[in-house]
Amino acid sequence: MNFPKLTGLIAAPFTPMHENGSLNVSLVPEYYQFLKHNKVIGAFINGSTGEGVSQTKEEKKLVAEAWANATKDDKDFKVINLVGGTSLEDCKEMAAHSQEAGLYAVSFTAPFYFKPGSAQALADCCKEVAAAAPDIAFYYYHIPVLTGCDISMFDMLNAVNGSIPNFAGIKYTHEDFMDFLSCMYVENGRYDMLWGRDENMLSALVLGSFGAVGSTYNYAAPLYYDMQDAFKSGDLIKARDLQQQSIDMIRLLGKYGGIATGKAFMKIVGLDCGGFRLPVKNMSAEQFEDFKKDVAAVGFESFNSVKAIEKFH
Repeated sequence: MNFPKLTGLIAAPFTPMHENGSLNVSLVPEYYQFLKHNKVIGAFINGSTGEGVSQTKEEKKLVAEAWANATKDDKDFKVINLVGGTSLEDCKEMAAHSQEAGLYAVSFTAPFYFKPGSAQALADCCKEVAAAAPDIAFYYYHIPVLTGCDISMFDMLNAVNGSIPNFAGIKYTHEDFMDFLSCMYVENGRYDMLWGRDENMLSALVLGSFGAVGSTYNYAAPLYYDMQDAFKSGDLIKARDLQQQSIDMIRLLGKYGGIATGKAFMKIVGLDCGGFRLPVKNMSAEQFEDFKKDVAAVGFESFNSVKAIEKFH
């Protein structure tokens, strides 16, 4: 099977929550329109940013259905659903549901309790899950900092060896540029290598990767498109400056507690997705006031994503 290589920004959306921590999927249509307005080409749902590991299987299905319904008339907007977990049977059920719902692709990450011990074992896991949704694209999600599975993706692709017809590529959230580049050459460039580290996108552009999945594309997509344009035009100084601006913004995530800070950014751009579930800690109201000052100090308003109604009406 042949799937197109995705070029552009794919956001990893936050799963909208009510104040009591329950899902707020009614926000998804507005969320989709917000991303679309900012030229984002797709959504990688139920991943780390989307708190997939903090949801029940039934909740993840509701999120998938909400995104499928919101985007059903837009074939250019690709929704990829992360179905990874510790139970392959659950993963296969979620993959089949994703295909039935009409999503573009599923993604799978290594089981993170009993971990695959070799590239072949990981390839075998991928084969089972991909076979549950044979008519849609399959992406492996490489994020060893969270899964603890640090198997070379070059070795894994060679273990797959063309045996998974719908294996489209890899979402690569790691810093091993040697491995990443080698993957781009496997089978004459067969696989779509999507970069997953927003803070060093420029290095991936140098290697020729113009498809990326990330959390900050939710609220700062213009910054990264400007960076890509600067790189393509040969203005490497501007591209480097924009990457540093991205880094300055991303440092605020660490300063204010990590992944939940992303929802605070979303609140600033006018799309309140609620808070994160435990064990992730959300910032206090007092911290949010300090956060807004720091956000202003990094020049966020010069590159943040915007709602159409705010910009044109």
